[in-house]
Order: sequence, then structure tokens, then C-alpha cells
Amino acid sequence: MLPEILAVALIVAVCVLLLAGYPVALTLAGTSLIFAAAGAAAGVLPPALLGALPERIFGVMTNDVLLAIPLFIFMGVMLERSQVAEELLAAMGRLFGRLPGGLGIAVIIVGVLLAAAKGIVGATAVTMGLIALPTMLRHGYDKALAAGTIAATATLAQIFPPATVLVLLGDQLSNSYQAAQLTQGNFAPQTVSVADLFAGALVPGLVLVLCYMLYLIATALVFPNKLPPVAATAPVEGTPANNAGLQTLRRIGAVLVAPLALILAVLGSILGGVATPTEAAAVGAVGSILLAAVRAGRKNLLLPVALRTTQITGMIFLILIGATLFSLVFRGLGGDAMVERALTHLPGGVAGAVLAVMLALFLLGFVMDAFEIIFVVVPIVAPVLLQMPGIDPVWLGIMMAVNLQTSYMHPPLGPTLFYLRGVAPPEVTTRHIYLGVIPFVLIQLAMLVALWFLPGLATWLPHRLYGS
Repeated sequence: MLPEILAVALIVAVCVLLLAGYPVALTLAGTSLIFAAAGAAAGVLPPALLGALPERIFGVMTNDVLLAIPLFIFMGVMLERSQVAEELLAAMGRLFGRLPGGLGIAVIIVGVLLAAAKGIVGATAVTMGLIALPTMLRHGYDKALAAGTIAATATLAQIFPPATVLVLLGDQLSNSYQAAQLTQGNFAPQTVSVADLFAGALVPGLVLVLCYMLYLIATALVFPNKLPPVAATAPVEGTPANNAGLQTLRRIGAVLVAPLALILAVLGSILGGVATPTEAAAVGAVGSILLAAVRAGRKNLLLPVALRTTQITGMIFLILIGATLFSLVFRGLGGDAMVERALTHLPGGVAGAVLAVMLALFLLGFVMDAFEIIFVVVPIVAPVLLQMPGIDPVWLGIMMAVNLQTSYMHPPLGPTLFYLRGVAPPEVTTRHIYLGVIPFVLIQLAMLVALWFLPGLATWLPHRLYGS
């Protein structure tokens, strides 16, 4: 019993230290080393087990799939610094703003493009909070509704391909799926790829966007004062009034075509099997440089973008190394066998096990970043779940991604709410943010229920593109 007691104590210690505010990567690595020493002293953990750590770290750093992470981050940061978002919002606002709720629709469209370009929730929430929230308030939008729209749109970066979360989740699920099949005696295992998850996330992501828009349209019809139309923009001096619409369309085309073409080229090359995620990410990075060069002129963006990309990438990989050490020690103490017994003996069979894991992920989303959950929790629970009959790895991955997306904006501890609170104007209170996100949380929960009963929402497109 001593190894299992130490395994449980390891998890408890990590959670306590994280809640106390200690850095995640250092907490995972430091706590794991302490419990490894305790296990070795008690004779229940062979010290030679830690000798596998350098090889594991080398495997992480030479993983071709994970090489896409810094490239996608670079693309997102470059597009952010080139001020594409401001121009997109101004152009889309001209197109939809005259309709009740039209500015909200424009914000969602711009948010989707930013989510696809950035791939990180925090960066999308801060950018949209700084750009779109003051604009919506200035045009008379309800404070709670404006805040909720931006928070919900920002979390699309969690699921809308090519999301960074999906790249990491795809890598971890691929390892877990192969481990599950090897455990079952299948020595020619099937694989699940990042491209499978991208294809699986596309339909649920688009459905969520459509539901957000329908909610805003319905609210505008019932409560028009909450989403008033924006006053018509005066034509440029010297331009006939009847040419104002044509001029607006031209401006939208000039602003929208380049970033949209870049995103479609990256995503389309992955889904079409033309390029791997890493190759497509490299194309996106180069394309973002060219786009920024056209828009920013002589302004030098390369150095600050490279520095920011290095910071974010370093944070992600440091967490991954800490999580690798945690996983190694946890398995050495028999924690994986303990988790397998716990999940397989839950009431409700397969459904009960999946529900338990989903509830745990949802609660952990309040206190841990998605990257941390993917690196720490998924390698422990996914191999067990994927050994159970009837669980498709793509469906499981999309359920996890939508679940984390929901917990990211669920009151009172959703991280997106705090990102938005940090950049919101003083007149937007925490109460406004909490009230505003509730309808969108309900939409997210409805999507989880829909995925549960209609798994084809996640599996249809991957099967059509790549077969079974």
C-alpha cells in the first residue's frame, strides 16, 4: 500500500502547491524529485528509474509534431503585432454594424479569425478585451453581454484549429492510443494524429460559432436596447454616398483576404494531407512575416515577436519537462495501475469512467492551464479510457477540448474571466463578466451533451478525410 499512498500524496502535494501560487513547471519537477527520493528511501521506487528522464526529455525536444508549437505561436504573435485585429474589427463593424446585434456578430467573426491565428486563449482574450470591448461599450452595448461575447469568443482558441491545445492534445493522445493498443496485445497499432483532431474539431467549432451568433440575434430581437445598431459611417469626403457601400466592401476585402487566405492555407494543407502540421506551421510563420511587412512598413517587428515567441514556447516546454518527470515518478509508484482500477470499477461502466474524467478535467480547468492538464492528466487517464470498448480517440480528444474550453470561462474561477477582468474598462465589473458568460456556458454545456449523444459531430469529418 505504501507506493499507492505516496502516489496519492504526490498528487495532493502538487495541487496544494499550485493553489498556493508556486510556478507550475518547478512545482511538478521539484515535488516529483522529493517523492522519488522518498520512494527510493522506502525501497518502493528503484532510483534507476530516473535514468529514463534524459531520454524522455530528448524525445520531447526532437518530436517533429511539437516543433509546430513555436511556429504557430510565432504566427499568432506576428499577426497580433501587425494590428490585423484592429483593421478587421473596423471593417467587419462597417459591414454588420447597422444591424441590431451586428457589431456583436462582427466581434465573433474577428474573434474566430484571431483564435485560428493565435491558438492561445489568454492572448486572444486580452487582444479582444483591449480592442473590441471599448468599441462595443461606446456604441451602447449592454456591459454584461459585451463582456460575455468577448470571453466566449476568446475561448474558441482552445478548440478552433489550428489551436495549440489541439497540437499538444493530439501528440499526447497518439502516445496514449498506441500504449492502449499495445496493452491489449495489438502490436500493429493504429494511430491518431494532430490532423485527425483538427478535422474533428472543425464541425463542433463552427457549430459553436453559429450558436453564439444565433444567441446574439435572438437577444437583439427580444431586447434591442442591449445590442443597438451602430450609426451608419459617413462616406469619405469627396465620395458619393451611393458609393459608400462599395467602398466598404473594398476595404473589407483588402483587410480580410490576406489573413483569411493565410489561415485557410495552413488549415487546408493539413486537412488535405498536403503538409504535416509542422510544415503548415512553417508556411504560416513565413506568411505572417510577409503580411506584417506589408502592413507595418518599416517598423521592425521581428525581434519583439521572436522574444515573445521564445518566452511562450519556453514556458510550454518547461511545463512539459516537469510533467514528464511527474508522470515518470507517478507510474513508478504504481499510480497508473491505481487509476486504471479506479476507472474500471466505477459504477456505470464506460460511461461512468468517461463522466468521472470529464468532471475531473472540468474542475482542474479552474486552477490549471490547459497545457498543464494535457501534460499531467491526459497521459494518466487516456490509456485507460482508450482500452475501453467503443471509445473513439478523436471523439475523446474533442470532448476533452470542449470541456476545457467550458471550464476556462465558467464562473467563478474560469481563467478567461480573469484575463478579461485585467483589461476591461473600470465600468465593467466582475459581476458584469460573470453574468455575461452564463448564456455562453450553457451553450458550451449543450455542445458537450450533443457530442455525447452525437459523436459523429467529431468523428464524421476525420473519417471522411482519412477513413477509419
